[in-house]
Amino acid sequence: MGMTMTQKILAAHAGLPSVSAGQLIEADLDLVLGNDITSPVAIHEIDKMNVEGVFDKDKIALVMDHFVPNKDIKSAEHCKCVREFACKNEISNYFDVGEMGIEHALLPEKGLTVAGDVIIGADSHTCTYGALGAFSTGVGSTDMAAGMATGKAWFKVPSAIKFNIVGKPAKFVSGKDVILHIIGMIGVDGALYKSMEFVGEGIKYLSMDDRFTIANMAIEAGGKNGIFPVDDVTRDYMKEHSKRPFTEYEADPDAEYDEEYTIDLSALKSTVSFPHLPENTRTIDEVGDIKIDQVVIGSCTNGRMDDLRTAAEILKGRKVAKGVRVIVIPATQKIYLDAMEEGLLKIFIEAGAIVSTPTCGPCLGGYMGVLAKGERCISTTNRNFVGRMGDVDSEVYLASPAVAAASAVTGKISGPEEVVK
Repeated sequence: MGMTMTQKILAAHAGLPSVSAGQLIEADLDLVLGNDITSPVAIHEIDKMNVEGVFDKDKIALVMDHFVPNKDIKSAEHCKCVREFACKNEISNYFDVGEMGIEHALLPEKGLTVAGDVIIGADSHTCTYGALGAFSTGVGSTDMAAGMATGKAWFKVPSAIKFNIVGKPAKFVSGKDVILHIIGMIGVDGALYKSMEFVGEGIKYLSMDDRFTIANMAIEAGGKNGIFPVDDVTRDYMKEHSKRPFTEYEADPDAEYDEEYTIDLSALKSTVSFPHLPENTRTIDEVGDIKIDQVVIGSCTNGRMDDLRTAAEILKGRKVAKGVRVIVIPATQKIYLDAMEEGLLKIFIEAGAIVSTPTCGPCLGGYMGVLAKGERCISTTNRNFVGRMGDVDSEVYLASPAVAAASAVTGKISGPEEVVK
């Protein structure tokens, strides 16, 4: 029986000729990732181990991004812990204030993730790097500690679901609409511990930023990972950002999949996920009249240049509706700088939005956008659980940057076509 893309990568890193779904393996790691919330737990665990240092100071990335710049004493202590560990172990890829960005946008930009890698991170959205043809997945902080110490991790080889992407999307239909549509279709546990493998001729119409968004939210469908095959778009991105060699893997023709779905991009509409689960999706024409108090455009899901350009196209020459707060968060320092040089930040500020330094911020209810009781936010983030962004009686609606920006103008959840005539 043939292997999927994910199974081929895992077999290579386990030193095995082949693997099959359900098999337990130990695989070599190309990168271990942690942030300011999860790394302190891992560091305390590694301190208990009888090990000297880390397995490879160049294959660990520590990114201060969730509560940075520090919002309180506890977050400052967390960062201090990680900072001291990074200094003691001479960690090459330690990113703090001034260099940091949201981890899942920063690492590909820095060239630390490439096709064929096996990557673990103590953050559930580590699955983002599958957009480049890597196997990447989130783990607990204890597994992160073991990975930093040994350079290895245990995996149960996942089975897979194939998503055949066909057609060409309409203007303003983006990767966020694709993945929300899929989650709405299969549910938040529809891909539980499975590899979500995206193939098909329609992929050529998805930018690298679209693919990062789709892979990022594989976990919202319960997936172990999401992964795309390598094409010219991927190769160009990796050659621009990385000097590392990469390995391309394709699924065998006789690879086995638990399910197969066809996603016709030409049939998709702007999609919104209603509270309090990402699977509660409706197309924009099914939304109804829902007034909002806040808009967030950013996060590891949608804080990249494509996202900011789309939002700016809609906000240019327009004003944020009275009574609505709009927070724009570029995902990295480079994206912030590029957006400034393109004039996007001026557009946002003139429209009545604020622009933040790179941070996860309000996505997890951290700071700088926490919701009060009864408030509603439309957000380009990835989760809308009860209390995710503040009070348990607040509501978060997930959408694309185009829908978020259009909603900022109208003061209610709206499609971009309602604003851009």
